Amino acid sequence: MIPAGFLFLLLLTDVQTSDEHNCSYLDVLQHLNLTRNKEQFTMIRPVKNYKKPTIVTLDVLLFAILDVREKDQQLIPYVWIDMWWKNEFLTWDPNDFCNITRISLPNELLWKPDITIEEMTEKDRAPPNPFLVIRNDGEIEITDDQVLVSACRMRVYKFPFDIQTCNLSFKSVVHTDKEIQLVGHLNSSEIVKRTHKLMHNQYEWLFVDMTVHSKNINVFDFHQSEIIYTISIKRRAGLYIINFMLPILFFVGLDLASFMISDSSGEKLGFKVTVLLAVTVMQLILNDILPSSSNRIPLIASYCIGIFGLMMLSLLETVLVMFLLHKDTKEEANKEQSMIEDCGYKEGDVSIKNNYLGETPSEVLPVVKEESSSQLMEESRDFEKLSYELRGLVKMLLNSRTEEARPAGYWKGVFQAFYTCSSPIG
Repeated sequence: MIPAGFLFLLLLTDVQTSDEHNCSYLDVLQHLNLTRNKEQFTMIRPVKNYKKPTIVTLDVLLFAILDVREKDQQLIPYVWIDMWWKNEFLTWDPNDFCNITRISLPNELLWKPDITIEEMTEKDRAPPNPFLVIRNDGEIEITDDQVLVSACRMRVYKFPFDIQTCNLSFKSVVHTDKEIQLVGHLNSSEIVKRTHKLMHNQYEWLFVDMTVHSKNINVFDFHQSEIIYTISIKRRAGLYIINFMLPILFFVGLDLASFMISDSSGEKLGFKVTVLLAVTVMQLILNDILPSSSNRIPLIASYCIGIFGLMMLSLLETVLVMFLLHKDTKEEANKEQSMIEDCGYKEGDVSIKNNYLGETPSEVLPVVKEESSSQLMEESRDFEKLSYELRGLVKMLLNSRTEEARPAGYWKGVFQAFYTCSSPIG
């Protein structure tokens, strides 16, 4: 007869051996039959009744806004996507396996819902998560971080004070809403709160809000479940104000200050052309930023076009004024020439004309020959002195008569009257 104590020790040893045997992940895999029939878990939707849909829960958080391409109308966010669903064939009792409640497996071993993002235009550049997690109640969870290049319609009418809203729409590729239903885990307020905690890099754009809502859509005559995350971001306008809008205002101030430059000099015209070219360069820079497919002309483009038009009118006004003043100057010169000729000094009178034009007496006096006598020399000097005094007197009389008879130019008088009436004193 076997003693009772020996039987108790033998039973305790068997229990310890059984517990140690069931305390590995391999035991769980063997219990789930994952080591033998792998195909049955990867090929079909994991439900016991095909009429029952698979509920896929989504949780999307925004980690960073990497770039916003207005020209290409693209948003590049860095998001964390957490997704879980239930596999009805993969369950176990944790008490049978040393309280093991979850195991991790390569994600290619199990069926996964074919969830895609409608707005994605390029393949994800971040490496995918190679593992998924299985819980004892059959719930499967996969967490992945993605760098998305998504299409987003940019509304730049209020640039650079614009707020952009971009959507991330998740749906199945081939399954209907009777096979896969998408459900959001967190509401909009919780998503915003968690995103503010996670957000590290925002660069030019500030995160404003993020909302989530679900709906059913009709695609190719069958209904699908879709969940949409709407991201709202706001542009930092300070840099554009300092580097773009203020310089254009400074150019307008320089253009207004150019009215103090004399119209008789050619520097005013060149200065205005230079300022106009500077505004043109700023418009070219703006054209590289804004998308050409915008339905409405942005306010900042209208602002630049208006300033360009005002500066163009100012340039045309300067050209017209300089042309009219030059015309008046030419007419005055012709009148002075005719007045001199009317006083009896024709072109043949070389001596008086040359003296009026500023030539020295020595250039109009006859050359005295070296062979002349001393008497002729003295008489010649007296005659030269008398002739010089007479010519000076005639020149003075002509100048005074010309100044009295010279009329002011017509356009010059008009401009003087305009400036006099427009001045505060007038």
